[in-house]
Amino acid sequence: MHREITQWYSPSLNKEMEVAVYGHYGFALLLIPTAASDFLEYERNGVIESIQPYIDAGKVKVYCINSINGESWLNPFMHGYDKAVRHQHYNDYVIKEVIPFIKDTTSSNNMIIAAGASFGAFHAANLFFKHPDLINGIIAMSGCYDLSVYTDGYYDDNVYFNSPVHYLAQLRAEWHLSLYRESRHIHFVTGSGAYERPDYAQQISSILSAKNVRHELDIWGSDIPHEWWVWKKMLPYYIETRF
Repeated sequence: MHREITQWYSPSLNKEMEVAVYGHYGFALLLIPTAASDFLEYERNGVIESIQPYIDAGKVKVYCINSINGESWLNPFMHGYDKAVRHQHYNDYVIKEVIPFIKDTTSSNNMIIAAGASFGAFHAANLFFKHPDLINGIIAMSGCYDLSVYTDGYYDDNVYFNSPVHYLAQLRAEWHLSLYRESRHIHFVTGSGAYERPDYAQQISSILSAKNVRHELDIWGSDIPHEWWVWKKMLPYYIETRF
């Protein structure tokens, strides 16, 4: 399996940011870390190994990026306003820097699918719903799509416009809705076991259904907890059966 690590100084974040790239061809899978972890998290926890057959076959090319959650919503010493601003810097980094990097290093007609587990699922969903012209779909595993769950009661426009269950419920823009409806890859998957909250996925599914946006809600059983071994089963399953 081809593996390459690159990095550059991000003007959006004012710091060096690394990207791990796996594979040589296929649709682009943008993997966003959980919680406050880093760009090698999916490799360390065996997820990259679990999808290696599809990487080696040229079905998918994987881009794993860093998070800065520890500098925003997961930093207990920052004011909510500053957390929200830093979160927006991260969005800018992905859209203005990572997406062009992906487009420069893969075929121009390939899809870009954002994916992640837990907090990474939130980021993937938010980035897709805000930028469906640049990101073509999502595989969101075990996520919460209500940003206010993470904000310790803080709420402002930056929270609202980065919280999918809030802004999607009020969305009337046909431009966005038409692009959502064109996507064949809006997948929400979650377990029902320990530390899983399938109601989070059900909530956003209900909002999308009300907007006539085709999507998949896949709730696995009560024996499926919020654990890495689950995501090592979920992601290869979706790559094999949906792409």
